[in-house]
Amino acid sequence: MALSSWKTFDFFEVSPVNPPDDESKAFFENNEISCVCSGSENLFLGSYDGIVRILSSSFKILRTFQAHDTGSITHMKQVEGTSLLVTIAEDISNEPVLKVWSLDKPVKKTGLPTCQSTLSIQNGRKPFPISAFTALDDLSQLAVGFANGSVTVVRGDLVHDRGAKQRTVYESEEPITGVEFRDESRVITLYVSTTSRILKLVISGKGQGQGARAIEDAGCAVGCMTLDGKNGDIIVVRDDAVYYYGIDGRGPCYAYDGPKSLVSVFGDYIVLVSPPASTASSTKSNTLRRFGGAQADVLFNTSTFTILDTSLHFIAHSESLVSQVKTLFSIWGDLFALTQDGKIYRYHERSLQQRLEIMYQRNMFVAAINLAQKSGMDVQQQNVIFRKYGDYQYQRQDFDGAMQQYLKAIDNTEPSQVIRKFLDTQRIHNLIEFLEELHEHHKATADHTTLLLNCYAKLKDIEKLERFIKSPGDLKFDLDTAISMCRQGGYYEQAAYLATKHSEHELVVDILIEDSKKYAEALQYIWHLEPEAAYPNLMKYARVLLENCPNESTQLFIDYFTGQYQQKKDVVVPQVVAQQPGYAAGAVTAVQNLKDLLPLPYMNPSAVTSPATQGNVAVAVSDGQLIENPDQLAAPSYTPPQPRTAFSSFVDHPDEFIVFLEVCLKGKDLKERDKIDLYTTLFEMYLHKSNEKRGANREEWEAKAKKLIEGKDIPIDTSNVLLLSHLSDFRDGTTLVREQAGLRFDIFRSYTSAKDTRGAIKALKKYGPEEPQLYPAALSYFTSDPKILEEAGDELDAVLEKIDEDGLMAPLQVIQTLSTNAVATMGMVKTYLQQTIERERKEIASNRRLISSYRNETTDKRQEMADLSSKPQTFNNTRCAFCGSPLTLPTVHFMCKHSFHQGCLNMEVGENGQVEGACTVCKKDNDTIRAIRKAQDESADRHDMFLDALARSHDKFSTISEFFGRGVMEVPSVD
Repeated sequence: MALSSWKTFDFFEVSPVNPPDDESKAFFENNEISCVCSGSENLFLGSYDGIVRILSSSFKILRTFQAHDTGSITHMKQVEGTSLLVTIAEDISNEPVLKVWSLDKPVKKTGLPTCQSTLSIQNGRKPFPISAFTALDDLSQLAVGFANGSVTVVRGDLVHDRGAKQRTVYESEEPITGVEFRDESRVITLYVSTTSRILKLVISGKGQGQGARAIEDAGCAVGCMTLDGKNGDIIVVRDDAVYYYGIDGRGPCYAYDGPKSLVSVFGDYIVLVSPPASTASSTKSNTLRRFGGAQADVLFNTSTFTILDTSLHFIAHSESLVSQVKTLFSIWGDLFALTQDGKIYRYHERSLQQRLEIMYQRNMFVAAINLAQKSGMDVQQQNVIFRKYGDYQYQRQDFDGAMQQYLKAIDNTEPSQVIRKFLDTQRIHNLIEFLEELHEHHKATADHTTLLLNCYAKLKDIEKLERFIKSPGDLKFDLDTAISMCRQGGYYEQAAYLATKHSEHELVVDILIEDSKKYAEALQYIWHLEPEAAYPNLMKYARVLLENCPNESTQLFIDYFTGQYQQKKDVVVPQVVAQQPGYAAGAVTAVQNLKDLLPLPYMNPSAVTSPATQGNVAVAVSDGQLIENPDQLAAPSYTPPQPRTAFSSFVDHPDEFIVFLEVCLKGKDLKERDKIDLYTTLFEMYLHKSNEKRGANREEWEAKAKKLIEGKDIPIDTSNVLLLSHLSDFRDGTTLVREQAGLRFDIFRSYTSAKDTRGAIKALKKYGPEEPQLYPAALSYFTSDPKILEEAGDELDAVLEKIDEDGLMAPLQVIQTLSTNAVATMGMVKTYLQQTIERERKEIASNRRLISSYRNETTDKRQEMADLSSKPQTFNNTRCAFCGSPLTLPTVHFMCKHSFHQGCLNMEVGENGQVEGACTVCKKDNDTIRAIRKAQDESADRHDMFLDALARSHDKFSTISEFFGRGVMEVPSVD
């Protein structure tokens, strides 16, 4: 990447550091600092006189102690998280001295930090300065590079002064410009840079003892090599680029032209210092100057200070400094630069939001997004950037690019803000893309679904529509809205698919019937449902189904309401190809892997093949080889509804209704109320059919109706039969019901009111013997009209004969009946009158003879009684009426002419010779007469008995005469 391709920003706020007190300020102004080391909490400054100064965050000198008596302190390291400080002092005439200080263990006498150990670093007594220094965090190993090209590694326990070993691990003729440790997987690798090469060697772990291996035939200047603590990579800067080196060698590099004198790592940034242009031409002089040469001639030359973000390819900060940068250090969350003139500049990184705002102002949204992602910004805040980027591209009329950004920010973007921008017809594809993504993220509302489906419909893109509604996984849209829009747009198969997939059975049936007009498929779909789901759908669309599929619909009604409903299941039946002779032993079962399928046009049942068979047996299944196999399924358990709930469904379908009713009546365990409903309704339908088509097949239907109500225990209410028969003019039904109810007179009257003489004669002959009062009614009817009388013919004489024989009417009543009109003539009743008069005359003569005999007998009895009471009586009996022996005294004679021995009577005889008692022979008859008389006297007050006998009597006058004789009229008895 060329320098010109690096975008430059100002992400750092620069401010000079002003020490708070004169001592600190003087120290910096005098330029006595030889090295700088940042610690955990404090800043350590080493001076040329061997003194270490500890500064606070305000750059105030807190402590000062003499670390080395001779030489200047050129390198320091404070171990992170501890109070240990490593200092190295160099005196050109002596070997460098390394000391380890414990800052939290002051010496009691002096109060100075305790020196844990002191070590002279060996370089073969060659007077060359230290050009590079590094140490592990636990100080177990240190590496020191010299300007003469040698590298010494110190290993041991310097913290507890238990001894340390030094070993020169590398020597060359090129000065060492940098050393760094990399600790990875228990293998410690030392990276060494010279002015012409980059090398590495393992000093601990696997591969230890091997010589240094060059990984790059290009070196770097002093201070141009450092370690990235986050990932362990070695960073080397040269005039052309920034290079990264990993465990496997050189990694990525980033072109950045220009001389570089110093490199450091600050967080995610690479900090570069470029020397003044006047000194860039002489690398050698620059190197010597870094080794401690005079700086007076370059104090006023400007140097460039740059902060790079190599991963995002931008410059976070760049400025020119009047004085060259002496060293860089980071502490307290900021980056600091110490210049040659003793000034310190603080570089404070702006907040992430401020950095993003800077990018927004320059419309560099891609860089902003990358920065946000690298900084770990949460997704919602990142979406804000995507949205801003989308708005920017929309303004530039890059609608595709804008939509891509809106899609990335869809999780917390108000959909309406985006939708409004893409409602134009030319941008409908972008709108579809956004709406689809909304559904994928389960953020779509019913309105969004409606809009998306409208877009599909507008483009007539059925493929996308099907892909949308058949997308796998959870439901991503409002189901009702999607189905409604598909139906409105005419995509009925898609609507039915959605409803089927989500078990919206009522919607499926509604679509098939109302929209697709596929009535047979709708019926089959209902037949494939569970009983609880099938019933409401069947009842809702019953009339439509009966209109278009009468036979199948009627059968479904019959099955369901008789409790025989079975949910249909379609099974795939493989076709078995006959095997060749000789392969029977290898045959396998042909029918396997049955699978339930729904035979709807929008579902393509996949063929189910059986496993491979042996020999020449082949099994093939093709689409459409479906059979309904309800026999293998157990009938579902459900309670059939009342049959009357289905009656309204059969309006205008009488034939199917009759079939339904007849089958339902054959069912077992019918409730009484259901029987009443079924019989009554079936009777009504028979009568309805008998009146259809101008009486065609009337007799057949009336015969069925009559047969229905003739049966025993038929639970049809009589009033219903009468009403229905009357409304349908079904006289046989009326007659049958009245006959069953014993209303024979009403039957006869129904014929007479209809002037049906033949029917009246038939009824008279059938019911007359049991209902005698029909004959007087028939007499009145026959003589009511000349035409009726003519139709009756000889029946009038038969009626008169029956009336006369049974005494149903008095002759006078007959005459009065016939005299009400002038239809009957005297000639018609002449014979009847003659016979009646002759009979009456004979009866009168007989009655007169009887009366005369009764009168004579009465007169005789009265005379006899008078004689007994007034005249003496002669007893001529010679034998005893009791024992039959000849009479001997004493003898007892009774007025009834019976005589007895006194001993045979067991009666006492009074003093006057009278016997108290009755004749034993006549006593029985006398007692009977007395009982009869007593009963008559008692019944004289039983008027209810008289009325009852009068009501039941055929001869009223005789009955009255009988009770008159019993004294019921309280007539005094005859003396």
